[in-house]
Amino acid sequence: MRRRHLLGILGGAAIWPITTRAQQSAQQRLIGVLSQGSAHTHPTPPFRAFLERLQQKGWEVGRNLSIEWRFSEGSTEPLPRLARELVETPVELIVTAPTEPTLAAKQATSNIPIVFLQVADPVQSRIVTNLARPDANVTGMSVFAPDIAGKRLALIKEALPSTKLLSVLWNKPSKGAVLVRDEIFTAGVQLGIEIQDIGIDSASEIDGALRKAVSTHAAAVVVIDDPVMQSRVEAVVQIALGLKLPLVSQSAGYANSGGLMSYGPDFNEVYRNGAEYVDRILRGAKPGDLPVQQPEKFKLLLNLKTAKTLEIEFPPQFLARADEVIE
Repeated sequence: MRRRHLLGILGGAAIWPITTRAQQSAQQRLIGVLSQGSAHTHPTPPFRAFLERLQQKGWEVGRNLSIEWRFSEGSTEPLPRLARELVETPVELIVTAPTEPTLAAKQATSNIPIVFLQVADPVQSRIVTNLARPDANVTGMSVFAPDIAGKRLALIKEALPSTKLLSVLWNKPSKGAVLVRDEIFTAGVQLGIEIQDIGIDSASEIDGALRKAVSTHAAAVVVIDDPVMQSRVEAVVQIALGLKLPLVSQSAGYANSGGLMSYGPDFNEVYRNGAEYVDRILRGAKPGDLPVQQPEKFKLLLNLKTAKTLEIEFPPQFLARADEVIE
């Protein structure tokens, strides 16, 4: 995305173009955001939460903050170029989401601070070498937790006891999603559940992927969340509901929109915590002194309305364990 966009929050997020740097106030701080998501569905709920927290910390877009947005529309190919654009602008801080944009930004600069969001495993991805003391200019928010994939699959088997086959829908260009997919396959072996890969290279393949899950009689589809999949929540949910296919996700956004259930960290909170790091760095903190944060709380959300539509009845003991129920 080659034009600069200014995104503000005034009773909701809005986007409008800025045509010249002269329009910026001298007091405005300039940061960049590099996302693998889409400009057409921006802002997603997590990015909206990110912007709201920035505003709560005193950073108001258009008054004392300006943001250069770059979206790769699901592809990894333009990420190095987009990262260089932000470095050459130059911005004084880069926010990235998820793994591939972070790697591109890290390759583009060793001086400009980088705050990453929603990275699956920053150590395994070689973004940082140490969570407690990350690299000099890189820190952020991980969504990795030991055995989270196994716990999610165990919950599916408890909710749907006859489960023998699960399909996994994920964005293939996402390096972080690859790690999560591998964890799901490992957990499937341990739990005696066959896992079917229905990963996609572009959003145009979503319908075909979900129809494949139906044709193979998958008990449910597990969606691996990244900014690309988060930008397609409504489309994925509507197709799945039309096919009477249960959806299970890490993100509550899917369950809130009509998926069957979700179990994982609060992505909105992850992005809010990322905004806290942006605030601290803009006020003088060094990224290397800010430890990478990992999720500590996980939430089980059940959509009873969708369960009734799909003629699924949760076992009473399972229903009692839910942190939130949508009726």
